[in-house]
Amino acid sequence: KRVIKEIRTDMGSNAQMNRLLQGDVGSGKTIVAFMSMLLALDNGFQACLMAPTEILANQHFIGLSELAKTLDINIRILTGSTKIAQRRIIHEKLENGTLQILIGTHALLEDKVKFKNLGLAVIDEQHRFGVEQRSKLWKKNTIPPHVLVMTATPIPRTLAMSLYGDLDISVIDELP
Repeated sequence: KRVIKEIRTDMGSNAQMNRLLQGDVGSGKTIVAFMSMLLALDNGFQACLMAPTEILANQHFIGLSELAKTLDINIRILTGSTKIAQRRIIHEKLENGTLQILIGTHALLEDKVKFKNLGLAVIDEQHRFGVEQRSKLWKKNTIPPHVLVMTATPIPRTLAMSLYGDLDISVIDELP
């Protein structure tokens, strides 16, 4: 609840959110990310979640689809193995705004992937992506989207501030 409150405050300000969410496996990072995505959707924006592997992207897709099934939210997945016909549909729905949440791998960084109104970009296991790759996501919109990067790797706060000085840090330090 504390972390969601911090994110809600950031997203409600006039500045772009750049927040690192740190927590153990099973601590609730995914549900925090989903609640953050819902905040973006409630305000007329799209959201995306980028994971470093297809397996992790599929896990997120299955989990978030389950959470969203009663909410009438359009969620799709885009990975390297997504068929061309499916890609065309995803690209079209992204650009016209009917696709609200896109989950995927590095495939989200392709030039053909264009959002109508990206409001939140979530990056899981962010240390597995380079700075250039991450910055490609924020350039998918005329106004940079809010950014939430997640990691299960424990990083001491002083080291995190040195490595990620441009990021505010939230730590989930208890299990749900």
